[in-house]
Amino acid sequence: MSMEKEVILSSAYLAPVEYYTKLFAYGRVYVEQNDHYMKQTYRNRCVIASADGPLALTIPTEKGDEAKCLMKDIRISDHGNWRHVHWNAFVAGYKQSPFFDYYADEFHRFFEHKYEFLYDFNAELCRWVCKQIDIQPTIIPTDEYLTATDGVDDYREIIHPKRDWKVADEAFAPKAYYQVFDARQGFIPNLSVVDLLFNMGPESLLVLRDSIRKEI
Repeated sequence: MSMEKEVILSSAYLAPVEYYTKLFAYGRVYVEQNDHYMKQTYRNRCVIASADGPLALTIPTEKGDEAKCLMKDIRISDHGNWRHVHWNAFVAGYKQSPFFDYYADEFHRFFEHKYEFLYDFNAELCRWVCKQIDIQPTIIPTDEYLTATDGVDDYREIIHPKRDWKVADEAFAPKAYYQVFDARQGFIPNLSVVDLLFNMGPESLLVLRDSIRKEI
């Protein structure tokens, strides 16, 4: 029997579909919490659909005392009433989607409760999404910063808003699925997993499966 495939991922806020193909494909997933926190990443940002095209939603964070704060120590700020802003963006983007109403009550609770730490908020959302899609990865928060080793695939820097997944991730081949605004905008690949979930519901699992390029 082959060894269980292992992967290292960064913590991410409602991560893109690419990220969830890793949660689907790998038996053991290490989520890094001991990396230096950087802005402009999926750690505190997700990209959803809107009537005007892709929309980035960013969680404000408290300014740390140190220039180099670890991800696990990053606190969520209440600045800008962001929970309300994000929730309204989800409603505006997905109220016409087939499955939004089905998930909305449970999903809304994440934006009513004030989480202190960004890592914990991301982890709780990720667990919830995995449960809805019916994938069961073994997710392990890192105890210390993991050095990539043979046999462990490292996507910490690959799954990144500024990296072009077409070039950076040969294993990811996004399968098109129904989107609310696709008649106007065409299919937009690799949005937040909630775009997949609200549009496809239980069939999200099949889309993830079909978005993984098989080894040649």
